[in-house]
Amino acid sequence: MPTSSPIRLILASGSPARRELLERTGIPFTVHPAHIDEPTGDGFTDPRHYVQSVAWLKARAVADRFDQALILAADTVGWLDGRVIGKPADEADARRILTTLGGREHELWTGVVLWRRPDDLQICWQEMSRVFCKAMSPVELDTYLRTRQWEGCSGAYAIQEHDDPYVQLRGGSLSNVIGLPLESLLGNLSTFGLTPPH
Repeated sequence: MPTSSPIRLILASGSPARRELLERTGIPFTVHPAHIDEPTGDGFTDPRHYVQSVAWLKARAVADRFDQALILAADTVGWLDGRVIGKPADEADARRILTTLGGREHELWTGVVLWRRPDDLQICWQEMSRVFCKAMSPVELDTYLRTRQWEGCSGAYAIQEHDDPYVQLRGGSLSNVIGLPLESLLGNLSTFGLTPPH
C-alpha cells in the first residue's frame, strides 16, 4: 500500500453514536452502513464469539463495495445469565429488557473489525465493560420509555456520559458501552497509518 496515499476510512455503521465517537478522533471517514440481517443470538454461548461474528459479517458486506479502503465495523450486545441481550424489537420488549437488567450488573461486549482492501488484511478484537442498571420504578420506566432513547440500542439503553441517573459504568471503557472502544481503536488504526491530527 503506497504510503503517499492515505487510506480511506469507511464506517460500516449507521449508528449516530458510533459516528459521533469516531468524529472525536479527528480522523476523516465516510459512512456506509452494512444493512445485514443480524443473528438473534440464539445458539451462541459466548458473547465474544457473537459480537465478533456479527462485526465480521458487517465488515464483509461493506468491504465488497470498495477496491481500496479500510473498513471499520462493530457490533455491541449485552450479556446476562448466559444470553445475548440485543436491541429491543419494540417498546414492550424494551420494558422487558430494562426490567430484567434492573438492579443487576451485566456485561457489555463490542466486537470490532478493521478490514483493509484490496489485500484483505484484518484486525479483529473484542472488549467487555461491566454495566449496572438501576431498578426503575414503574413511573421511571414509563418516563424513560417515552424518551425513545432505547430504540436501536443493545440492552434498551443509551448510557449518558455524565451523571446518568439509571446506568453506571462499573468497569472497562465508557466509549465501548456507547458503541466503539476508542482507546484500543486508535491503537489499531495507527497500525494502518491512521492517527488523529495534531
